[in-house]
Amino acid sequence: MQVRLCCATSGEAVAIAAAIAVLASTACSSSSPTYEFPDACDPRDVPDASCYAARRDPASAEVALALAIAHRFIEVHPAVELRWDWGEGVLMYAMTEVWRVTGDARVRDYYRAYIDHHLARGYDVVWSDSCPPALAAIALHVETGDERYARVAEDVSTYLDERALRTEDGGISHLGTLGIRTLWIDSLFMFGMVLNRWAEVRDERRPLDEMGAQLAIFARRLQSPGGLFVHADGWPLPQDPDVYWGRGNAWVTVAAADYLRVRRLRRDDDAAAAAILEAQAAAVLAVQDAGGGWRTVLNRPETYVETSATALFAYGLARGYRYGVLGVDVLPAVHRAVTAVENAVVVDDDGRPIVTGISGPTIVGRYDEYAAVKTEDDVSYGVGAAILALVERSGLPGGAP
Repeated sequence: MQVRLCCATSGEAVAIAAAIAVLASTACSSSSPTYEFPDACDPRDVPDASCYAARRDPASAEVALALAIAHRFIEVHPAVELRWDWGEGVLMYAMTEVWRVTGDARVRDYYRAYIDHHLARGYDVVWSDSCPPALAAIALHVETGDERYARVAEDVSTYLDERALRTEDGGISHLGTLGIRTLWIDSLFMFGMVLNRWAEVRDERRPLDEMGAQLAIFARRLQSPGGLFVHADGWPLPQDPDVYWGRGNAWVTVAAADYLRVRRLRRDDDAAAAAILEAQAAAVLAVQDAGGGWRTVLNRPETYVETSATALFAYGLARGYRYGVLGVDVLPAVHRAVTAVENAVVVDDDGRPIVTGISGPTIVGRYDEYAAVKTEDDVSYGVGAAILALVERSGLPGGAP
């Protein structure tokens, strides 16, 4: 037997009014850009670990649900059985975010066991999808100072700098060392989040400059005049025009918002990247489903609402708001999206939460191929996306009490 979990949120008017009050308290002249933002505890300082956790409200219902989802996955899927791959990397990144907010040792031990297992067994970084596990390794390096974990991020950096094939304008091929120079929007998350986090941890400008350059290249090749991104460029098999894959666009939202977050923490800006994200976010808001979700093909209402895309959009938009790179207008969409994610969570006979409605792995193709991808439950990257959305929405104005 499965039972739906439904969680109500406050009205949009409350969300907007509360958020405007927050913004008003940190407002300044448009001629003098501010680096204050809603997620700062003290506008004079970069948020520290305690501020990061407090702003996400560890005692909230959202964090409690995220932790319960994480615990169930830990119980069902031993860390040593999980592959070194993008889906598992997304999940482990989400686990690190839960740990940052809750300090839950069971979660920390899980992603540490995963990374330690692969350090002992060996791993390869040969294409974009090999990169995301490095996010958990970076978290462990921050916590422990162990250089073994730092070397995972350094391996990704070496791959990007020296081994990955690039297009003539410098775009990093999704297939990396595998022979075809093709840009896929997935890559902006897969390697981009590692660049963002490594730049933040090491306080280095070079990874951020690389990420900014990649965003510009990918936008030139993949972003439509309306703001949404097509899936790929340089792929030899046919694609239909005017097809905008939901989860793929959500990867862009997350990676761009996080990149601009790190820039802002450095008291820096990238106006071109901000314009890319703003255009995409406006287009994304325009195609949100009435129930709060996003379709697996964003501009095709006949396709199904998809949980991982919905969760990732909620996460990326919320993160953009928290760091002042997106405006208050995204908050109602974030709250509706998280409600849709909560409604996609069911419980089993043991009362443990399961994330459902997750689109399977998706390659570049024609419209019918995207529409035909089946949904699954309890898939690593979908579980991770749901956890990220729940944690990042917690503590935002207008959210669940």
